[in-house]
Amino acid sequence: MVNRRDFLKTAVASLAADALPLRALGAEGPSIGLQLYTVRKQAQSALPSVLARIRQIGYEEVETYWNLYKHPAPELLKMIGDAGLRVPSGHFDYEKVEQSFDYAHQLGLQYMVCPMLPKTMQNRSLDDFKRAAQQFNKWGEKAKQAGMRFAFHNHNYEFQRFGEQTGYDVLLSETDPKLVWFELDCYWLTQAGGAPVEMIHRLGSRVKLLHIKDRLPGVATSQKLGKPAEHFTEVGTGTLDFKAIAEAARAVGVEHYFVEQDTIIRPVYESLQTSYEGARRLLSE
Repeated sequence: MVNRRDFLKTAVASLAADALPLRALGAEGPSIGLQLYTVRKQAQSALPSVLARIRQIGYEEVETYWNLYKHPAPELLKMIGDAGLRVPSGHFDYEKVEQSFDYAHQLGLQYMVCPMLPKTMQNRSLDDFKRAAQQFNKWGEKAKQAGMRFAFHNHNYEFQRFGEQTGYDVLLSETDPKLVWFELDCYWLTQAGGAPVEMIHRLGSRVKLLHIKDRLPGVATSQKLGKPAEHFTEVGTGTLDFKAIAEAARAVGVEHYFVEQDTIIRPVYESLQTSYEGARRLLSE
């Protein structure tokens, strides 16, 4: 008799195998990945089947986040690989970066990404951003020694002005371009009142990863986190010009594109399908 565990293994493997012909790895157009925070509720109890479903939709890469690190790195890497997916980058909380280099290396990551500053450092002063920049340089050196790269992912709070400068200005100017890279979240930059294409060109070769999620029309910009700043929608159904973003990204050598939606109203996999199809269409043209 086949027990439940063996049945699930077979089912997951079958889903992953069925998914592979949808788009061969390395085909024309950029690989479309998914930040797994998008499916955080589903991943808590059924990660292998969630990964298989993601691959079946067409996603080729995933970006990990903190709650998944309860799994030993080799185990998590195997689950991702068994689903036919790659894992080039992962998010690590600011407070836990220092202790996570070995784990990230075991997971085979190219990029260790800090997703945000602690709340106590987000909107207080430029000095907080200067301290963060100094820390990023240290982590960038450690990542380099481990054969990886360190990157920072923005939200909207970094673009609040302190006189003539924003916090993001400081992070750019006071980090070493050879040690610190950037994952640009196009939604959060737009929510802050910025322009993704302009920022991509400003970052140049330092932006290696993009978060792509769309934004509802007719909503106000803001530089503070919270519900009033959350106007998410599926890629291709909102107001961001992803064709122009893709053109700029190609020009500077962006390597990875991750769909992410912090909050989803529609059925989850239906939403992921819509965003994948939108991203595939808009980023490949």
